[in-house]
Amino acid sequence: MAETQNWSARLAELGITLPSVVPPVAAYVPAVRTGNYVYTSGQLPIVEGTLTIAGKLGANVSDEDAKAAARACALNALAAVDALVGIDSVVRIVKVVGFVASAEGFTGQPGVVNGASEFLGEVFGDAGAHARSAVGVAELPLGAPVEVELIAEVRPES
Repeated sequence: MAETQNWSARLAELGITLPSVVPPVAAYVPAVRTGNYVYTSGQLPIVEGTLTIAGKLGANVSDEDAKAAARACALNALAAVDALVGIDSVVRIVKVVGFVASAEGFTGQPGVVNGASEFLGEVFGDAGAHARSAVGVAELPLGAPVEVELIAEVRPES
């Protein structure tokens, strides 16, 4: 059996509180477990019920603002994992997929999605190192500049 980690203590040490799960904006659930994996739905940079930023990279959203938004998306994804199985059940982050609303010619998607990846590394250390895709798209739900989903390996159910 995988060693139990105290990720909730690590979050507290970093001064991070997991938010409430963002309610779905369509017909889906925030996260699903199958076997020893949790797949989250795409998470937007929604804080306390409000989209924190809207627009496109390469047009009206800065790389730094979008990177911060990607971090917020990853935090929301962790909240979905926590609500489903408990954050301390996480063994490792396996994969992150980031979608970046991009104006024509914008090619900095990897740097934007680093906001999520670096945050997960800060929380989980080596267990936060993951495979990743960073994809430029024309539009995202609600006009968000970034959306992030992740796959986490979790401890077997008892």
